[in-house]
Amino acid sequence: MTTGSDTAGVKRLFDTGAHFAQVKARRHPSMKPYLVGTKGRQEIFDLVKTTEQLDAAKAVMTTLAKEGKTILFVGGKVETAALVKKAALEIAAPYVATRWLGGTISNWVEIKKRVDRLAELSDPTAMSAHAKSHTKLELVMMDREKTKLETRLDGVITLTKRPDALLVVDTKHEKYAVKEAREAGIPIIAIMSSDCNVKDATYPVVANDASRETVKVLLADLIAAFKAGQVA
Repeated sequence: MTTGSDTAGVKRLFDTGAHFAQVKARRHPSMKPYLVGTKGRQEIFDLVKTTEQLDAAKAVMTTLAKEGKTILFVGGKVETAALVKKAALEIAAPYVATRWLGGTISNWVEIKKRVDRLAELSDPTAMSAHAKSHTKLELVMMDREKTKLETRLDGVITLTKRPDALLVVDTKHEKYAVKEAREAGIPIIAIMSSDCNVKDATYPVVANDASRETVKVLLADLIAAFKAGQVA
C-alpha cells in the first residue's frame, strides 16, 4: 500500500526526471524488475521501488555514521562529479571525483605511500628544511611532484585506511572502483541507471544517474541520513 509520504517521495523524484532510464537497447538484464514501461524509446523506472531502495540506503548511511565508519565517495562522470565532491566535503569524507586511481583499494599500501609523500610535500616545515638542503632545480621538481600527486590523489588525501564502504554514482562508469571494492568485500551504495548491473551494488538506488537534479536530491538525502547517525 502506498502512503501519502511515499507518494510525496515519488513525486519529488519524478520532478527531477529520476524516472528516465536508458533506451531498451542499453538496458542491463538485471534492471528489468525495476522498470514499468516506456516513453518513446526511453524506458521508465518504477519510482516506488526507487524510494524503497533509497530508504534502505539511508538506513545504512545512518548506521555507518553511528559506527564511525569511513565512506569513500566515487563519481568522476562530468555531469555529476562536482556534486559528488560537494557531498563528500559536507561530511568531511574522502572522495574520487576524477578518474579512479587503480589500486586505491586493491593496493592501498602503495597508495598510502603516495598520500604520505604528498603530506610531506605540503608541510611548510618539511619544505623549509628541504629548501636548505636541496638545489633550486630539485625544489622545482618537488613542486611538480606535489602538483601531480594532488591531481591524481584528489580527495583521497584524507583517507588513512581502506574505506569501510563506497558511495558510487554510476557503477558502469566506475567499474574499476566497483571491481576493487567487490573483491575486497567492501559494501557499495550506488545511484545507478538501467545500463548498470544492479548486482554490482550492495544497496542500489536505481534512478537517472545522468540527471544532475536527480543525483543532487539523492545525495542530499543520503548525506542527511549520515548526519543523523553522527548525532544519534
